[in-house]
Order: sequence, then structure tokens, then C-alpha cells
Amino acid sequence: MRGFARIAAAVPTCAVADVEANLASVLGLWQQAHDEHHALVVFPELCLTGYTARDLFHDHHLLQQARDGLQALAKQARALSPMAVVGLPLVVDGGVYNVAVAIQGGRVRAVIPKTYLPNYREFEEVRWFRPGSEVPAGATTTVGDETVPFGTDVLLEAEGFASLTVGVELCEDFWVPVPPSALLSLAGATVVVNLSASNFIVGKAELRRLLARASSDRGKCAYVYVAAGPGESSTDLAFDADAFVVENGRVLASSTRFSREPQLVSVDVDLERLARERLSTNSFGDCARAHRNPVRRVAFSAPDAITEPLRRTVAKHPFVPSDPDTLDARCWEIFEIQTNALATRMRALGRPSLVLGVSGGLDSTHAALVAATALDLRGQPREDLVCVTMPGLGTTDGTKTNAEALAHALGATVRVISIAEATRLTLQLLDHPSVAADDDAAALVARLRARPELGDVTLENVQARLRTLVLMCLANAAPNGGLVVGTGDLSEKALGWSTYAGDHIAMYDVNAGVPKTLIQSVIRWVASERVGTWSVGDVEALRATLLSVLDTPISPELLPADADGTIAQLTESKIGPYELHDFFLHHIVRDGARPTRVLDLARVAFADDYPTGELQRWLTVFLRRFFTQQFKRSCTADGPKVGPVALSPRGDWRMPSDARVRSWLAEVEAYGK
Repeated sequence: MRGFARIAAAVPTCAVADVEANLASVLGLWQQAHDEHHALVVFPELCLTGYTARDLFHDHHLLQQARDGLQALAKQARALSPMAVVGLPLVVDGGVYNVAVAIQGGRVRAVIPKTYLPNYREFEEVRWFRPGSEVPAGATTTVGDETVPFGTDVLLEAEGFASLTVGVELCEDFWVPVPPSALLSLAGATVVVNLSASNFIVGKAELRRLLARASSDRGKCAYVYVAAGPGESSTDLAFDADAFVVENGRVLASSTRFSREPQLVSVDVDLERLARERLSTNSFGDCARAHRNPVRRVAFSAPDAITEPLRRTVAKHPFVPSDPDTLDARCWEIFEIQTNALATRMRALGRPSLVLGVSGGLDSTHAALVAATALDLRGQPREDLVCVTMPGLGTTDGTKTNAEALAHALGATVRVISIAEATRLTLQLLDHPSVAADDDAAALVARLRARPELGDVTLENVQARLRTLVLMCLANAAPNGGLVVGTGDLSEKALGWSTYAGDHIAMYDVNAGVPKTLIQSVIRWVASERVGTWSVGDVEALRATLLSVLDTPISPELLPADADGTIAQLTESKIGPYELHDFFLHHIVRDGARPTRVLDLARVAFADDYPTGELQRWLTVFLRRFFTQQFKRSCTADGPKVGPVALSPRGDWRMPSDARVRSWLAEVEAYGK
């Protein structure tokens, strides 16, 4: 698990003005972080004395206790491997500073003062401390017998782990319009830590996360926030022991707020993914050059790989939010993007009919729902949606029934045009071995059932191309002109699972940005949340049909069904599970992950579902198809982008069609050897 750094936000119990007790509490959590192989552990602001010591911050005894406690902490933690960042008051050049101190290997590595001191409402830090903004660049201070960097111009950089670079800010620095974390991330910090005390008032926890998510998203970094734990004075304030870790805009882990016990909030931060984000977002680099500030880089040591189970959730279905409310919101957004995009294209053409091939499968069902809604948006009658079902050699009664029921329930115009005989004639023209001179379509189907080896790719693709021909011609014949709506989804685009010049072709691809695993969720959402608001169509019949479609196996139905009518050609048996392909797609295209990284993550996500060998097998299929089928994506139809992964050759993905996949496949084959 290279490229991950194990990081913790530590919330110790606090005894105000009792440095000895606080020292013991800090050491206990630091020892736990060591035992669990962390690279970094972050403690709250002023945790050695307590934040609420107030005027005792000018008491010589407490200040000396804090300095002595710092040296004792470094000495007693000499054998602990994680770097710790600890808060305390420290006298430097005759002034008291609120500082964060980085400690590792028995040494103080750097001292970073708080830049901005709040002096409003309940805060009065200017009464006790001097601001870090007045410390000149390159300043130092003495701790024990050592001279160490002192100032806000410090980054802590892991030796041998170039992507782990730590920037430090304290509490109020987080809340100002231009926080130090912004400049720290531009200077190279991949992890920004914030030592806070931060009393709690109603609604503040949500606001903290909002700010941290924004900082980490803009900074393409991880953000570690830790506030004061139990024991701070409750004279006028309350503290909620809040701590959390955010990565690139997403909260990965949080403490139990208001807990009375010490806590270690631990997570493995994906620094390799953050590095990819910075590489692929050119504006980040442009901003870094525009705001280049000199910094001092202070070395510390950290392991460059996680050697035990990963401490973060790896979603099986990265395109599908696990939280039901978030999923509902995502489905609404996707459906609105698709319907509004199609309506915009229709407006540019006048009042076109929408011509759609419906098969009774997921993708064409989804496209039909989008098309019907787009007509509503344009004020056109649902009859302008021409749903065409085209039974072929492998069409089963179940999917044909669903396709027709869907079209009728939507209030669309329904056309049933069999391509079975046209398929037979075309195959006969090609002298295909499956066809005899005196055959009809029924005889051809019977022969294919008896000799399935005759059902080759030519036979399959003849049907796909005939269907596209029928749709295009119907669009030409429409009174106001027709627009052929494509049905292929993002997963099929990635795999090239379409027939070139067949279902690969459309006039507008409404599903091009939606992966297979998410299409099912959107259809289910439309069935429960949207169709009931429509004033046209048969709502209850439509709901029943949609649920039936969701229960239907994924199949192109280009080969004859079994004798009992069961679908014989199952897509996922041939090319692999779509849940795996969507997982591979997300991590390879979105994160630029290496094959070994993808397999590492897949083993975590699918530990109970697929053995390693099967993951390797299907990743090999994905990579081979993703590379060799680029030529189809290079001339794909227009379609709306709906999420962070898209494969349009005009927008997100520009790849040569003859790129070689050999080294990727070799890495998959060598995995684990």
C-alpha cells in the first residue's frame, strides 16, 4: 500500500495548568500512534497547559513548566516513531507565542507560531500572545541545547517519502479570508494540520467541516483538524473534543464529539491521489507560481508504505454514494443534467421528434425516461417520442414486453419493427455459415440453438447495425425531422462494448456520462420520486415496468434464448462484472492509479466477493479493452458530462487509438509475485 500515510488527530484529556498531567495524556496517545504505525500525530492547541489558562499565560511558573514539559516530552518520546505536533505557550525573545512544536526522535524539529490572534467576542488572545506574523522569515529559537527553525515559513518534509509534506496552522488561522494553509499547500504541503482549541457553539461543527473541506479541495491536500478535548475550563465556554481528517474535500474520519475519553482519530491519507490531482489541475500550479513564497523545509522520517490493513473506506461502487440522502440528490442532479442537455439540443433543431430504440434493458429505459422529460420541458407532446422495439434473433418475450410496456406507459409513439428477416437476408448476402438457402428467420434461430458456435461476432453486429439503420431512417422520415437518442452508458464507452457503426452511433448520447452502476440507481429514483409528478402517461404501469427492467439480466440479446425462453447471452459472464469495471474506471481515469494500486484497493473493497486472481483477470480485460477500443470513443456522439469521470474526446479524455497496453498488462500479471 505505497502512497498512503497513516495520520492521526489526537484528542487528549486536559487538566488546566497541570503540565505534568497533560504530558502523560499526550504521551499515552502518542504511544498508541506509535504502536499502530502512524507517520504523524497531531494534538490540540495549547494542550500542554490547556487553552483556558487565560492570565496564567503570563505566569512565570506555568511558562517554565511548559518549556520544561516540552523538553521532557521530547526526551520521553525518543523511541516513538511518529512525528508529533503539540501545542503550548512558549517565550521567545521576551514575548509569549502560541505555538505548535514538531517533535520526533527526541528532538524538536521546528516551532510554528500562530499567525492570527482572535480578539473579538469570547476571544482575547492578544492579551497574552504575540502574533506569528511579526516573526521574520528565517528566524530561529533555542529549545534546550538546540537551535531550531521558528516561524510561519516552515514545511515538514518526510525523508524518502516526497509526497508527505506537512504544513501547520493554528485555530484562528483557519478562519481568516486568506488562511496560511492556502499558501502552505501552494508551497508544497500535501497535509495541512490545524491545532485548535475552538470552543463549541451550536452549528460550529458543521461550519468547521465546511471550511476544512473547502481548504482541502482548493489546496488538493489532506486537512487534519483537532480541537480541545474534555477538561478545558467551563467557566464561560464549552468544548466538544471535535477532530476530523478531510482529503480533497471529503471527510474521511471524525471523533466522537463530547466524549469524555481520550481519542485517536486515525486514517490512511492517499497522497498518491493528491499528487495526481495537482498534476492534472494546471490552475493549481499556475496559482502556486503566482504566490511563490520562500519556505524552509525541515526533514523528518516516515514509513513509505502501509504494512497492515488499510484504515480508510474503499467504496465498492465509487460512483454511487452510500448515504441515501446524498444518493437521492445525486440522482436528481444527473437526471436534470441529462434532460436539460437534451432539451437544449432539441431547441437548437426546432421541434424534432426523438427516435429511440428500446430493448427492455437498463440503458434504453433510462434514455426513454430522459427523452420523455425533455419533451415535457420543451412543451412537446409525448407522442413526439418514437420508441422503436426491433426484435432480433435473440430477443426474449420478457424484454420485448417490457420495452413495449415502457413506451405505452410513457405515452410515446410505439413502433415494432422486426429485424429477424433482414438479418437473415444480410447474412445470406455475406455467405455466412449459419444460413442455408431455403431458411426463414425461424429456421435460422433453430439452427443457432442447435449449433451455438455459429453465432459469431458478424452475426451479432449485423443486428446492431441494422437497428441503427432503422432508427436513422425513421429520424429522416419524421415530419419535423428526428433526433436519434443514443443509449450507451459510460461503462460501455470505457469498455468499447458497442458495435462500431451500430449502437456506437447516435445523434445525441444522453447516457454517455453515467456509469452502469449508477444508472440503476437513477432509474429507481425516477420510479419512486419523479414519475408521480407527471401529468401524462400511466404512472403505476410505468413504475411496475421500471422495477421489472431493474430485475432483468444485462444482455445484448443478439443470440437466441434457451429453448425455455431464458436469456442465454449474459454480458457480465463474457466481459466481467460491471461493478468491477466501474471501480477500475474510476481509479484509473479519475485518479491515474497504477494497476498494482488498483488491485490493492480492489482487494480491500471486494475482499469478500472476488479472489485476487479474479480481480487480475477482469482488470486485464478492462485494460485491454480500454486501450484497444479508444477508436470508438474518438468519434463518439455529443453527450453531457455529469460527473468527475468522462470520456468525451472533445473534453475530458484525449488518448491515441494505437497506444500500447503491454506494460500495464505486465504489471497486472506480475502482481503478488
